[in-house]
Amino acid sequence: MKALFDTVSHQCSKAVTNSYSTSFSLATKMLAKSIRQDIYNIYGFVRFADEIVDSFHNYNKEALFNRFEEDLELALEQRISLNPILNAFQETYYKYSIDKHLVMSFMNSMRLDLHKNDYLTDAEYKMYIYGSADVVGLMCLKVFVKGDREKYNHLKDSAMSLGSAFQKVNFLRDLKADYEDLSRTYFPNTNLNHLDETSKRRIIEEIENDFAMGFEGIKELPIEAKFGVFMAYRYYNQLLKKLKSTPALDIKSTRIRVPNYKKFELLTRSYVKYQLNLM
Repeated sequence: MKALFDTVSHQCSKAVTNSYSTSFSLATKMLAKSIRQDIYNIYGFVRFADEIVDSFHNYNKEALFNRFEEDLELALEQRISLNPILNAFQETYYKYSIDKHLVMSFMNSMRLDLHKNDYLTDAEYKMYIYGSADVVGLMCLKVFVKGDREKYNHLKDSAMSLGSAFQKVNFLRDLKADYEDLSRTYFPNTNLNHLDETSKRRIIEEIENDFAMGFEGIKELPIEAKFGVFMAYRYYNQLLKKLKSTPALDIKSTRIRVPNYKKFELLTRSYVKYQLNLM
C-alpha cells in the first residue's frame, strides 16, 4: 500500500532533520503543520547529498554520489523511489512544482565538493553558494508560498539572500573543520592560514548585508511560514554576533556554536517579538 510507504518516507525525512540539526529542527517545528512535512522532505534530500560528500570518508564518495543522483533522476521521473528520502522529496517536488533547475544546481554544487578545494574568484564563490544554499532557500520558498508564482517571484531575491547568509555563516563557523579535515576553503582572496581582522570584518559585512535583504522578505512571508523562518534568522544572527566578537585567529582554531539553552531563549524572545509585531 503506497500510502503506508509514503508515511514511512515522511517519518524518515523528519528523523533525518531531527537527528542532524537541532536548530533547523526547532525552526521547522515553528512552521504551520500544513507545510512542515514538506520542509522535512526538502531537508532530508539536501542533507543526504551533503553527507555523502562531507562525511563518508572511508567509502568511494563519487560512486555513492553518482548512485544517489541516478536514484534522484528515477524518483523524479517515476514519482516513486525505494529510497524513502527521495520518495518523500519527489512528492514535495511535484506538489509545489519545484523547478528542476534548482535541484540540479544543488547537485552540481555538491558534486564540486568531491574534488574542488579552493574558490579563487568571486564568480566561483557565488556560483557555489547559489547551488548549495540559494536554491535550497528557493525550494523552501515554493512551499512557503504554496506554489504562488507571483508571490514567489516577489520574494525570490530576499530568499536567496537569506540562503546566502546562512551558508556564509556556516562557512565562517566551520572554518577549522573545512580547512583541516576537508582541505576546503570557500572564501576567495582570503588567506586562512593568517585570517586577520580585516578579512573577517569584510566577510561579516557581506553577511550582514545579505541578512538585511533577507529580513525584508521574512516580513512578507505567509503567516504559515513567517515565525519559523524568523526563528532560523534569529539563530543564525546570534551565531554571527558570536563570530563577530571572536578574534579572527580563534575562529580558525575552534568551532563557534550556540548552546541549546540559548536556542530556547532565542525561541522565547523571538516569539514575543513576533506576537508584538516587532519583527
